[in-house]
Amino acid sequence: MTSYRAAWVVPISRPPIRGGVVTIHQGRITDVGQSNSSAIDLGAVALMPGLVNAHTHLELSYLRQQVPSSSDFISWIRTVVAERRKYQPTSPEILQGLTDGIAEAVACGTALAGDISNTMVGLDLLSVSRLAAVVFHELIRFRVPDPEALVAEALDRIRALQSTDDVRPSLAAHAPYSVSPGVFRALRAALDRGKVPSVSVHLSESAEEVEFVRTGGGPWRKFLEEIDAWDAAWTPAGSSPVEYLDASGFFDARVLVVHGVQMSRSDLQRLAERQVTLVTCPRSNRYTGAGTPPIDAFYRSGVRVAVGTDSLASTPDLNVFSELAEMRRLAPAVPPSALLESATRLGADALGFGADFGTLDSGKRARLLAVNVPPDTGDVEEYLVSGIRSDAIRWVE
Repeated sequence: MTSYRAAWVVPISRPPIRGGVVTIHQGRITDVGQSNSSAIDLGAVALMPGLVNAHTHLELSYLRQQVPSSSDFISWIRTVVAERRKYQPTSPEILQGLTDGIAEAVACGTALAGDISNTMVGLDLLSVSRLAAVVFHELIRFRVPDPEALVAEALDRIRALQSTDDVRPSLAAHAPYSVSPGVFRALRAALDRGKVPSVSVHLSESAEEVEFVRTGGGPWRKFLEEIDAWDAAWTPAGSSPVEYLDASGFFDARVLVVHGVQMSRSDLQRLAERQVTLVTCPRSNRYTGAGTPPIDAFYRSGVRVAVGTDSLASTPDLNVFSELAEMRRLAPAVPPSALLESATRLGADALGFGADFGTLDSGKRARLLAVNVPPDTGDVEEYLVSGIRSDAIRWVE
């Protein structure tokens, strides 16, 4: 057994412990307490669980500084689509971006990620890294003659991949404006049959999406027509995107809904009732022109909130601590303990890794993160959501 003492231990599952000690054995935590004379003293650090980046696109890492910010979401999407057409999935640029993105995430204190992939080319790279992940193979098809066959093919594809205990493939739907109702139903059926452990969907990200789902018009309709993806048989829901998917029975505790920038109070209450996890990525939302997420309303609604950075095409880094600082700025009334729980325990639970990650408790994996803190720190949780740079952290185990 090895014990570590720190100025602060932040278990997440209970209040911080000043001068706390964490004991590990064979890669698992055996005890979290205060007294152990033989503990290795780490000094002025906060010892905490590794972070959970519940939504990112690592295969877009090669687009860092290649896609300018936008005042409207459609313009940003157009640029991303144009840039992606320049490369094949296994191009050296994409593979190097993936390698660098994974390394950056780990260096920023991330132990677990929810990664969205269109090609799954990063699965092997993740499998030999220190980053655990659920890799969601994202389906994008608005006009599709046989939705069940599309999902069945995707299931065959992920079953053929070499997964590990730490890197697990699953499926995702891109968004209501890019995925047919039949595909959503087929994904729901796959979830009900236990074919996938969880699913993810971008939802209520932009005002244009809300307009499209409600009326069938606006910039998304025009874009679908431009790329020859419009389905004339599709009927507008006449409701919010949340109501639209809920009417088909899509939601439950195994669904991660990402962004939610344009959600109303009733939308959020509906998601809370369905026990959905809402993943917020506020820095990305501002950059893409989607808007500013109502962080305070998220927490007041009672919905489970997790944290993501989104991709390096829309955010300057993969540092979840930076995302927490932005959330703190946008919602100063939300307790720092709630923000930290979102970036650890709630993300791990949503991704199906709650037994291993997210808190410092007996039986959990000993992925211990040491964050340098000033010696006179009185409120360590407040400090941890103030914006921690990667050079102020290190992995202990």
